[in-house]
Amino acid sequence: MSKIISIHSFRGGTGKSNLTANLAAQAAVSGNRVAIVDTDIQSPGIHVLFGLDENNMPHTLNEYLRGEINIEQASFNVGQNTGNVSGRKKLTGKDLWLIPASINGNEISQILRNGYDVNRLNEGLYEITQTLNLDYLFIDTHPGLNEETLLSIVSSDKLILILRPDQQDFQGTAVTIDIARLLDVPEMFLVVNKALSRYDPAQVKAQVEGIYNCPVAGVLQLSEDLVENASNDIFSLAFPEHPWSQQVGAIMETLMANN
Repeated sequence: MSKIISIHSFRGGTGKSNLTANLAAQAAVSGNRVAIVDTDIQSPGIHVLFGLDENNMPHTLNEYLRGEINIEQASFNVGQNTGNVSGRKKLTGKDLWLIPASINGNEISQILRNGYDVNRLNEGLYEITQTLNLDYLFIDTHPGLNEETLLSIVSSDKLILILRPDQQDFQGTAVTIDIARLLDVPEMFLVVNKALSRYDPAQVKAQVEGIYNCPVAGVLQLSEDLVENASNDIFSLAFPEHPWSQQVGAIMETLMANN
């Protein structure tokens, strides 16, 4: 049975889309059929990590939400866009799909002006899991709390909340956890991202779990190598032996072990 995993953060800038792409890639490397839906329609960007732009995205999630296409028409096989760097773990080209949101300014402004039918989005999520026979569907959400985000949370089998070691993130995450618990999300994990190298990951994990009474799936340290990559690649595939990549793999193993 397929699992829907939402990746969310209360604030922007947490590295949510980058982590979503890397977790999904690690799931595919493990032999799973995986897709990602970019529901951050107001500020889409995960497509960049897979080498897509307006010229090679003939259809997007926006068109599906307007009822112009079926959701499968907006799905792109992005596994074929990996495996070009020496030493990278290669995907087969048939294991990983992306359903991108449009980066076109007119499309974004239309969504901001008119909104969209959130029920249709929910229908599309379940439809694509069946059509592509997925093991995992990852949802890259819009930061904060709004109707669309709450729908993603409700639809999820697992919710991953990303936070930085920052007081604003701590407060916003507390609110999000309270809401997720009210919505009876089956499983919820925290991931601490961009922790300074001088922090002890084990101590950070223990501290955060104590604050929120919620399991921490991983603590990712701030990496200059990742920053230098500048969203040009799926980092954990390009540099599989890097400590950051190893930790991402461990987070995905935790998620898969809790099926």
